Amino acid sequence: MTEIDTALYRHDLVIRNASGILTGLRGEAARRSGDIRVRDGRIVAIGDIAPLPGDEVLDARGGIVTPGFVSVHHHLFQSVLKAVPSAINARLETWLRLVPVHYWHKIDEEALQVAAEIGIAELLLSGCTLVNDHHYLFSDRYGYDPAAVLFDTAERLGIRLALSRGGTTRDRSYDTDDVVPMPVETLDVMLARVQDLTTRYHDAGPDSSRKILLAPNTPTWGATPEELKAMAAAARQMGIGLHSHLSETDHYVSWCREVHDCRPVEFVARHDWVGPDVFFAHLVHVDQDEIAVLAATGTGMAHCPQSNCRLGSGIAPAAALDRAGGRVAMGVDGAASNEACDMASEMHAGWMVQRAVGGADAASVEDVVRWSTTAGAAMLGYEELGVVAEGRIADLVVHGLDDPRHAGLHDPLAAPVVSGGSSVRHVLKAGRPVVTDGVIPGFDMPRLIARAREVVARLG
Repeated sequence: MTEIDTALYRHDLVIRNASGILTGLRGEAARRSGDIRVRDGRIVAIGDIAPLPGDEVLDARGGIVTPGFVSVHHHLFQSVLKAVPSAINARLETWLRLVPVHYWHKIDEEALQVAAEIGIAELLLSGCTLVNDHHYLFSDRYGYDPAAVLFDTAERLGIRLALSRGGTTRDRSYDTDDVVPMPVETLDVMLARVQDLTTRYHDAGPDSSRKILLAPNTPTWGATPEELKAMAAAARQMGIGLHSHLSETDHYVSWCREVHDCRPVEFVARHDWVGPDVFFAHLVHVDQDEIAVLAATGTGMAHCPQSNCRLGSGIAPAAALDRAGGRVAMGVDGAASNEACDMASEMHAGWMVQRAVGGADAASVEDVVRWSTTAGAAMLGYEELGVVAEGRIADLVVHGLDDPRHAGLHDPLAAPVVSGGSSVRHVLKAGRPVVTDGVIPGFDMPRLIARAREVVARLG
């Protein structure tokens, strides 16, 4: 080999000795074996890989490899609002008043930065390389830019961040008037601010670390029907996606029927909020006709099983939508309604609850991995992420199988879903390490824990 040939391979990374690979694909393609060669941030070969001069070897012996996981629905600011005693046993409508509505005006720049660090660290250490944060706390009374805090923190820790820019043009009523009203914007102001964020941050490229989506809090009561159509048209003109909450509790359905004389999915379909560029968090209370509409239009579901269980909201028909040809992805939701916001426990919960309502064969390990990787990446507009395959971007995770929970497994590749806990050794973002030996390089975890205690004490 000539000196020029050798130089071509000087920066290759080769992942060797893994017990197997979960690819994120369907059917027989869901599992592969062999080593993985990464060059210039992409996977260039999988299988029996000969060594080349200059190879950097990542030893995955005793572990398995998956794509980087994707959480398609999160609220990072809630990571300093875990287990609020007054709301720990409340259902959604009361919980909203006792947690987000009660605390929103207290979330200053330090609180948001600490919350973002907590949430992103937890996601990275559970193998997540891409998160969609639905942030809806934007107010003129803040003396800081929430979007800048979130994007700066994500860049510093090494995760890809899609920011679903939330907000509302109409405030909703709660079970008491003793609240500080949530921020409300006019439609023109909201769209101007989303356009500004899109200009400043949105990157539509395949290896993007920053995206913007337009995401009013809840379409059924957070905007007028005419405003919903205007939002959909504006987002499509800007070239960004649409996201919101929908049908999280039975109250969404009863309210929509009383006010609009239809069910929620029919309501959003009437106002241009369906299609492959739209996905909704939860969709717990949807019937067969609504599932058919979602599947036919390519409108996605962000399945958040732990939050739905924690709030007593119910179990979304994720497996049914998937079987109907619809689009399902996984989200951990906010830490104020899911105090353990890691992807491993979310995947385990999703696998369990789908079987609880649909039978033992409702969702396979491979289905849940696909929802948490390929499907999630595609839902956020990333067609080259979420898959372990030649030519794809190398967002990869090496999972260790060293804990007692993994001892005795007849099928080691089932571990990330069936074992219910994270044992992540390494996380790569486009081939670059963002977690090494279970640690985020250069990140002071003890300092974060101390700052979190201080913030919680100050929030009261």
